[in-house]
Parts: sequence; structure tokens; C-alpha cells
Amino acid sequence: MRYYDLLQLYFERSNALQWYWTIYVVVIGGLLAFSSLRQRPDARTAALVTVLYCFFAYKNLGAIKDVTDQRLAIHRAIVSLPGDRLDVKEIDLRPVIEPTLLPPEYPGVRNFHVASDLLTIAAIWAMERRRVKAAKAAPLV
Repeated sequence: MRYYDLLQLYFERSNALQWYWTIYVVVIGGLLAFSSLRQRPDARTAALVTVLYCFFAYKNLGAIKDVTDQRLAIHRAIVSLPGDRLDVKEIDLRPVIEPTLLPPEYPGVRNFHVASDLLTIAAIWAMERRRVKAAKAAPLV
């Protein structure tokens, strides 16, 4: 595989990773909007939403792990490609491009994802708790 092909593959995997993060943020936004617009307290709904979100987050993190591993493998291939396999343009390009290719290691990505998941679940239950308190404080009509 040529240097250019590896670079192209690296950026294709970067785009895939960006899509997984975009989907993740959109789902969290929709989930929090849904939770904030509910008016009546219902712990079963909150529990169901929590479980379904956990399933989604687990699968999303798995996809992010796969793509992160792929990016790291491609990065290793890029930096270990021998110089004698490069043409003149690639030799000039290498010192400019390679320092900018800094894929994050998976443990940091995982920790960020899990922290975001926990905060999202905490927000769902904080809104549910607020609905319960509001229902108790509201006079019966």
C-alpha cells in the first residue's frame, strides 16, 4: 500500500469516527429534550429510557473503539512506512503531515464517553426527581 493510500484510509476512518460522535451527541440532545419536556413523573419511563440509552451508549462506544483501533493501526503503518517506498512528493509531504496525525488512545476516549454517559443518566434522573417534587408540591384539583 502506498503512502497516499494510507493517508486516505486514515482520514476515511477519521470521518467515520466523527459520525459516531455526531450520532452520540444528537441522541443525547434528543434524549435530554424528551426528558425535559415530560410533565408528569413516571419512574418506569425514566428507567426504560435509561436502559435503552445504556444499550445505545454501549454499542456506540464499541463502534468508536473499533474505528479508534483502526486509526491507530493505520497511523502505525504510516509512520513505519520505509522512506525508500515513497516518491519525491511523499518524501516532502511526510514531515509536514505526520506531526499532525495524533489519534487519541482508546482509554481516554472510553473515559470521556463513560463520563458523558453517567452525566446524561444523572440528568435524566434529576429531571425525573424534579417532576416528582413538583407533583408533590402542586395542589390537587
